[in-house]
Amino acid sequence: MDDVRSVGVEEELLLVDARTGLPRALSAAVLAAASRDQQGNEEVFESELHRQQLEFATRPRTDMGDLDKEIRRWRAEAARHAEGLDAAAVALATSPLEVSPSIGTGERHQWLAEHFGLTAQEQLTCGCHIHVAVDSDEEGVAVLDRIRPWLSVLLAMSANSPFWQGGDTTYSSYRNRVWGRWPSAGPVEVFGSADRYHEQVRDMTASGVLKDAGMVYFDARLSRTYPTVEVRVADVCLDPSTTVLLATLIRGLVETAVRQWRDGEPPARHTVALLRLATWRAARSGLDGELIHPATMRPAPAEAVVRALFDHVRDALEDTGDILPAQESLTTLLKTGNGAHIQRQLLQRTGSLQGVVTECVRRTLD
Repeated sequence: MDDVRSVGVEEELLLVDARTGLPRALSAAVLAAASRDQQGNEEVFESELHRQQLEFATRPRTDMGDLDKEIRRWRAEAARHAEGLDAAAVALATSPLEVSPSIGTGERHQWLAEHFGLTAQEQLTCGCHIHVAVDSDEEGVAVLDRIRPWLSVLLAMSANSPFWQGGDTTYSSYRNRVWGRWPSAGPVEVFGSADRYHEQVRDMTASGVLKDAGMVYFDARLSRTYPTVEVRVADVCLDPSTTVLLATLIRGLVETAVRQWRDGEPPARHTVALLRLATWRAARSGLDGELIHPATMRPAPAEAVVRALFDHVRDALEDTGDILPAQESLTTLLKTGNGAHIQRQLLQRTGSLQGVVTECVRRTLD
């Protein structure tokens, strides 16, 4: 597996009361419990902007089976530490129940609260960030330029946030709509070179609007910390197998883009305006309607668009031995639906949003 690109996953989880399902500001207590643990969990878990959420990061993995095991392990560890506080950790991208978010006390978090006001206050959203190794910034930017049209499809597959402050938003990923309030979030243009990419990041930070380069919240970007492309467009997924499917497809997208770049194939020149429309459509419909097809930028059934993504990366998946498990996971996802679809089914079955949260706590560990 030496020539296979490594993949790492960051997941943000919501901390909720074990009985009521209401979000609880317990991240500091959960982190303290993790730091006392003898397994070194303090290096895995981190706080986020709000004290009602917790983040963990996996190691870089080349084998998707190993990645699957690690995601499940850290979800279980987060749940164990939360359980000691009469709480639970749940893979929901927004809280179905009403919540008054509590921003962390750190200097960075307080700066965000002061400068962005209600936008920062309401950002209690949980995403999934997937890192794929690249050999250089130049290769990484070539990837960013070529995966742009496919990012909205990944959003539709991961969509897991239909509810907001106790009501149905009619969106599949309302997290994406809330996240889009940040001034640096969303799709970007074709950069053409690493120099142009870094120039834009410098110009954005020099504007004074952003605190630093860490606030460049593109849907996909070069990581500041690792030699990776970081795809940030997805909701945290209810089912860990969906997270692994996304990681598999994103690695396939990266490898396919690199091969296109090496072969001299230029990126599609879709405008940012069209990409924003495709993102909105994915956030609205998820997998339960039409999406914007990345090749034509015209509406098409969601299943056809998702299968087009799979076909686009098929050669890369075959080369890494991921083709069969990815096919099985994709078939399951299209049959059962994404997290948003499942949450709405749970509401119909249980009759309450509290019941939705309770069942999603269980499914987080499934």
